[in-house]
Amino acid sequence: MRFISYTKDNKPGFGVVTADNKVIELAGKVAGADCLATLVGSEELLGRAKDYAATATPSCDYDAITLEPVIPQPSKIICVGINYVAHAAEAGRKVGQYPVIFQRFADTLQAADAPIIRPVVSPEFDFEAELAVVIGKGGGHIAPEDAMKHVAGYTCFNDSSVRDWQFHTHQYGMGKTFRKTGALGPWLVTTDEIADYRELEIKGVLNGEQMQEGKLSELAFDIPHLISYVSQALDWNPGDILATGTPSGIGFKRNPPIFLKPGDVFEVVISQIGTLTNTVADEA
Repeated sequence: MRFISYTKDNKPGFGVVTADNKVIELAGKVAGADCLATLVGSEELLGRAKDYAATATPSCDYDAITLEPVIPQPSKIICVGINYVAHAAEAGRKVGQYPVIFQRFADTLQAADAPIIRPVVSPEFDFEAELAVVIGKGGGHIAPEDAMKHVAGYTCFNDSSVRDWQFHTHQYGMGKTFRKTGALGPWLVTTDEIADYRELEIKGVLNGEQMQEGKLSELAFDIPHLISYVSQALDWNPGDILATGTPSGIGFKRNPPIFLKPGDVFEVVISQIGTLTNTVADEA
């Protein structure tokens, strides 16, 4: 099923998008679940939500809502750099012994169909198409062989980066934490819909032209390894986001470089999941 977070009539909601693009509201329908993060944190609640949605009458059309980031306020967004070998090569880096980890914050996120914002302090605004993992069951010190039990589902992510700020120092987190630069959505596809995440293919498309392409089987550090590695330092919480890295084709490594500008449309396209579409606007 495709789960979404949204607003309608200025009220927050969460629910399911049906095959014919209707919305089944879940807020107030599943006792104990007050948002999508709490829903996916419990197998029992998630099962009850699926049972309800299987027979419920839709409450409105998909066009009648405004999407929010699929998890509007994740407690943490853990991102992975240099996680495709081809991307490492284009960046002049080598995949090391340990994954490159950095963090984003919830207020950097935008929803599908909302504009991502090019900051006023820099023209070097770049795109990064990624698969994002949404954590269901929380926990710490998770063994790699148990890690997939902690995954609720998958969504699309654009880890747009402000490149010159990224390289102000050797710790490039500042280039990843500008307001309203990252996009997450449009929906969460639960793990029972994806037989093997390694079969997923990802593309980054700018103004209709494919710029990035990769397969999740090409990850240098796979999803179980990443979940386990981070869990040695931090407990995962329901609704947390793990962004798995971007494939080759990013803009600033092209000759000449290609940076996002106002009016551009960037799409993250992932097989079996969907398409995350965002326009680009300048910061006011």
